[in-house]
Amino acid sequence: MLRGSKYGNALLAAVASGNKGIVNVLLEKGADVNVQGGFYGNALQGAVARINEGIVNALLEKGADVNAQGGFYGNALQAALARRNEGIMNVLLEKGANVNAQGGCYSNALLAAVAIGNKGIVNVLLEKGADVNAQGGFYGNALLAAVATKNEGYCECFT
Repeated sequence: MLRGSKYGNALLAAVASGNKGIVNVLLEKGADVNVQGGFYGNALQGAVARINEGIVNALLEKGADVNAQGGFYGNALQAALARRNEGIMNVLLEKGANVNAQGGCYSNALLAAVAIGNKGIVNVLLEKGADVNAQGGFYGNALLAAVATKNEGYCECFT
């Protein structure tokens, strides 16, 4: 598979362009659905970040790893949260996405949910076992993220 460029490889470039037909051809020809590279780190994270549910589903059907790490957002779940896409978030959670996976600009899913200001998603993540004490990312932890983003009402969720 071609590597290099801002996309990392041909599959990630096809995902970024939103061309499901090319994505399908590449997958049929043996492209590694979990290949790493480029800004998004992997094809699934790229499709999630581009809010392309058709490509997300095609990649999942071909065995894309919902917990693959890397790229700007860290993983596909954090990309879904950053893009405020609850539908894709729910699909990823159903497929076993780890709510406590670390990495990316938010560091974890809970910090991403707090930063975007969605208390409903915060509660879903807490129900799925998100660690309120996890450290990292721009804000440091969920409580500091709530204060910094003026979502102090979330603080009760973390105590």
